[in-house]
Amino acid sequence: MFEVSENRSPLYYEIIRQLYYGRVMSCTDLSEKISKSIPLVTTAINYLIKSGFVEKQGYAPSSGGRRPLMYALKQDRLFVVTIAMDQLSTRIGIVDMRNNYVSGVEVVELKLLNNPQALATLVNAISGHIDKSGIPREKIIGAGIGMPGLVNAQDGINYSYLATNGRSLSQHLSNALGMQVFIDNDSSLIALAEHRFGKAKDFRNVMVINMGWGIGLGMIINGQLYRGDDGFAGEFSHIPISEKGSLCYCGKQGCLESEASLMAVADKAMQGIKNGRLSRLAFLTDQNQLAIGNSLMELANQGDQYAIELFMEAAYKIGRGLSILIHINNPRAIVLSGRGAKVGKLVTAPIQQAITSYCIPRLANNTELLVSEFGYEAELTGAAILVMEHFSPENFAYSAISSRKIGNKIANTAP
Repeated sequence: MFEVSENRSPLYYEIIRQLYYGRVMSCTDLSEKISKSIPLVTTAINYLIKSGFVEKQGYAPSSGGRRPLMYALKQDRLFVVTIAMDQLSTRIGIVDMRNNYVSGVEVVELKLLNNPQALATLVNAISGHIDKSGIPREKIIGAGIGMPGLVNAQDGINYSYLATNGRSLSQHLSNALGMQVFIDNDSSLIALAEHRFGKAKDFRNVMVINMGWGIGLGMIINGQLYRGDDGFAGEFSHIPISEKGSLCYCGKQGCLESEASLMAVADKAMQGIKNGRLSRLAFLTDQNQLAIGNSLMELANQGDQYAIELFMEAAYKIGRGLSILIHINNPRAIVLSGRGAKVGKLVTAPIQQAITSYCIPRLANNTELLVSEFGYEAELTGAAILVMEHFSPENFAYSAISSRKIGNKIANTAP
């Protein structure tokens, strides 16, 4: 556990956060971002250099005047545990301040639905991964977890999975792991990743679609992640698109998730194979649902006609749902992200066709459809961002940046 120090200036935390987002910045850049004077920022930067958190990165390219000195975070000083969960499996990694994995990504089969041991399994898996990494815990800022379900990030409760009898799930995990843990909906974190480092970076109003076992939505409105009043905004999966469709696990009929999610496509594929449809998928019928879903995407990209047909049918339904959101939110762009971005090139055309069919042309024509470069990695990156979004003295009373052990007695007075 970290020791508390009197040197816990919010400015230190803000500079570290901005350098995490900007990667390499000058004092002028930092001054503009955090609205503090250049002398004050320079003093804080010098403290962070002496404390071993920041390093010089040389001078910026010449633009006609004096070249500014550039700064970046030291890669081996602070780390974040990042966890991405879906209904069937969990991925765990540890990243440095440049989002490089330092421990590899471990995949743990973890079914969430009707599994009373899921929470204990999750704690053991995360703790075991940290131990195997060899990274000292005092260098780890905290852990961010993206998960499916109705998640209230502020209260730290998931109302769909990992029940804690109404108590804070994030607090339970923090106590169990001995570090700050933050949770959020998986689609919100995917949107955060795209907004900070991906395809949504240059847009103030953008919808990010998480194409996975469900179909999630993260919304960036006026440059900020929009969570809604209780944190449940973005339940795109449960938009009803058919009155006679399949029964959804939520109890309603014809939800988009039950018609067009990766899980729904996998179920339809297996049913089609049983009914005599020809596909190379017929040789994989003994695999579990996770493997079948991944195989379907591989086969579609390899030209399997039945797999392509299934994804195009699902994509048209997704596009029909998106047309409703476009009329409501008028986004500048839509980013297709998550696991299903692997077949992004295949589904773009039918999604666009549905948007064109159901949207007012002026709205449809001004909405750009993009495919994520993060894809399946977006949730892990978003989980790391979640920790950095909360990186402040208030949330990290015990923090590496304020530790006498780590920071030494470099400065007696914080800027």
